[in-house]
Amino acid sequence: MATTQQPAVEPNPLLEGLRLRRTPDPCALVIFGASGDLTKRKLFPALYSLALRRLLPEHFGIVGVARTEETDDQFRDAMKAAVQEFGRDDFREETWDWIAERMRYVATDFADEEGQQRVVSALNDLDEHYGTAGNRVYYLAVPPDAISTLVHEIGEHRSAEGWTRLIVEKPFGRDLASAQELNAQLQEHFAENEVFRIDHYLGKETVQNLLALRFANGIFEPIWNRQFVDHIQITVAESIGIEGRAAFYEQAGAIRDIFQNHLLQLVALTAMEPPIDFTDDSVRNEKVKVLRAMHTPGPKHVVRGQYGPGFVEGEEVPGYRDEEGVARDSRTETFVSAKLFVDNWRWADTPFYLRAGKRLARRETTIAIEFKRAPHPPFEEAAEEELRPNVLVVHIQPDEGVSLEFAAKVPGQGMTLRTVHMDFLYGGAFRTGIPEAYERLILDCLLGDATLFTRSDEVEEQWSLVDAIVAAWKRDRPAFPNYEAGTWGPAAADELIRRDGRSWRRH
Repeated sequence: MATTQQPAVEPNPLLEGLRLRRTPDPCALVIFGASGDLTKRKLFPALYSLALRRLLPEHFGIVGVARTEETDDQFRDAMKAAVQEFGRDDFREETWDWIAERMRYVATDFADEEGQQRVVSALNDLDEHYGTAGNRVYYLAVPPDAISTLVHEIGEHRSAEGWTRLIVEKPFGRDLASAQELNAQLQEHFAENEVFRIDHYLGKETVQNLLALRFANGIFEPIWNRQFVDHIQITVAESIGIEGRAAFYEQAGAIRDIFQNHLLQLVALTAMEPPIDFTDDSVRNEKVKVLRAMHTPGPKHVVRGQYGPGFVEGEEVPGYRDEEGVARDSRTETFVSAKLFVDNWRWADTPFYLRAGKRLARRETTIAIEFKRAPHPPFEEAAEEELRPNVLVVHIQPDEGVSLEFAAKVPGQGMTLRTVHMDFLYGGAFRTGIPEAYERLILDCLLGDATLFTRSDEVEEQWSLVDAIVAAWKRDRPAFPNYEAGTWGPAAADELIRRDGRSWRRH
């Protein structure tokens, strides 16, 4: 069978650094759950963008696996429409044709032995016609209850010729016990360096830029500690509701959906020590040290909430208990706020204030490092308003960048001061679209680089802290709903930080 070469693209100097990276080995990507929203909205648009930039290996193939009855051509047509709708790049037929001819589809139940044999047959076909060399990446974009079966089946049918890697989507367990059980099942068939537990937040450019900001700039790292930092605020705010995911959200809540993974990972990256190098184990070793140094906050240091009816961006929205599929007396939290401490030499007694929630005032993910006030500001009385402390803010989404707040003199006679902002915006500085997180994460997995994926001990440390919080919640019945949609959460979250003489940032 004749094959097309990867399509040519116009030179782009911003991509040259990527092209100089090691090229991924020949391989086939198998997506279990290929008919789902994740595959349509994220995975195939990411694969298309990688192909457009010639970052996929020449010898490459894709097998989609799902229960939906479809032919190869129907699957290709559905994924083409998905790329056209959700992709960040202009659509080019020649790029899509390169991907499409390497696509196969298998309709099967995940526990069906005959179906597994058809998957193996499709992979052998890709080996023969596209030179994928027996190397396999299995992406488990499936419900949590299907993972155990798939892990066993993949382990039993893994190729003897090449390497095998497994990408597991969150949630990885629902508590410490289930996460440990799942880790044990994985370890029966796969080595730790073959397992890639994905948290898409770690693939965001601005999350990665946090490491560059700290460790590549001599002006920040020396003051990134308890001597100079007053406190740190991390916010993951969403203006949307549960988007028809009641079955999942009723089981997970905000603490399992966002706090256990995204928020705690952001804490670990913010608080970690400099790694000896940027290999996967060096970085993850330092993150695990942070997670182990966190002590479980007492009940008075954790707030949970559930949204009631309200207005978000001028539109009236229902309360959580009025969402389709949600119990009328649901006690599931849609908001969590906590005050944590990292008990190590760098951060002792420095509070980390965290909050995450649905139906908040706007979509925003930020890390704000607030520094201690100057010990004796001689111009305090000359300020137009109370001088705020210096704050370094990492904007993760939607307006990716970094800003620094500091005092400056207002032009004119006298010494009048005002707090001003110095901003760095990704879009303005680099004049290029920011890659989607899944582009970076898929490519890293193809390269075998696990730096941006969570290790088994990371996951278990995160669950240990969450389990302790959830255990305390079982002793009381919350008065839900306790915040209106379109606000910044329950009043108790404001009180959590106010009693320390501080306040949440509102911009």
